[in-house]
Amino acid sequence: MSVVLARTGRHRQRYDDHFRLVSGCIPYRLIEDSDEVNEQCDIENKIEVLMVSSPNRDDLVFPKGGWEDDETILEAACREAVEEAGVRGKLNENPLGVWEFRSKSNQDICSMEGACRGYMFALEVTEELESWPEQGNRHRIWLNVKEAFRLCRYEWMRMALEVFLRVLAGDENGETRQETAAAAAETSPVTVPNVVDCALISSNCCGRPPPFSQQHSSRSHPAGIGGISRGCRLGITLTE
Repeated sequence: MSVVLARTGRHRQRYDDHFRLVSGCIPYRLIEDSDEVNEQCDIENKIEVLMVSSPNRDDLVFPKGGWEDDETILEAACREAVEEAGVRGKLNENPLGVWEFRSKSNQDICSMEGACRGYMFALEVTEELESWPEQGNRHRIWLNVKEAFRLCRYEWMRMALEVFLRVLAGDENGETRQETAAAAAETSPVTVPNVVDCALISSNCCGRPPPFSQQHSSRSHPAGIGGISRGCRLGITLTE
């Protein structure tokens, strides 16, 4: 069996208007025998989500990483799921949303350095690998939704999990993922407090960046990214 290696370095990393572009996913699975659960049971009790640890930390994150210039944004999300969590599956092509945040290495909210723009997707897991590239630095764990909210390291990932639940609940009610995701993405701008390790970017300091374009494989993005429209973005600001 061929060995999959994790990508390292940022020489192929995509950027847009000083934002490092990041792609990730929320891996999930249906709980066995969930059909036998009370029909009124909500979606939170029918699924588990997969999270991974970071080195030398007890809290958890969803798989994510830099989107590189030789892959589509969807390919990047799938690659990160394999590298960090050792899973493959069916990726929903409709994004849960787009969040702007700072890397843990730079917390100056009035500087564009360290700014990231993260695109998150839902991934229904169909295969768990026995070995994966980053298993030496990370462990993976299946959690119910309440545990995931409690242990999640970043506020913006908890926001993505909230949207994810609305999308899956829409499926349960017979709505399409695209309609549900679009409705979730049109939410009014959310004001959240500054948080340790992952400060969301303050529009008061940096201003709102121009709409991000959508082309899968070009380094310049004049037309948009893989079907992700401006309407999919969730506006986020910081309190002073």
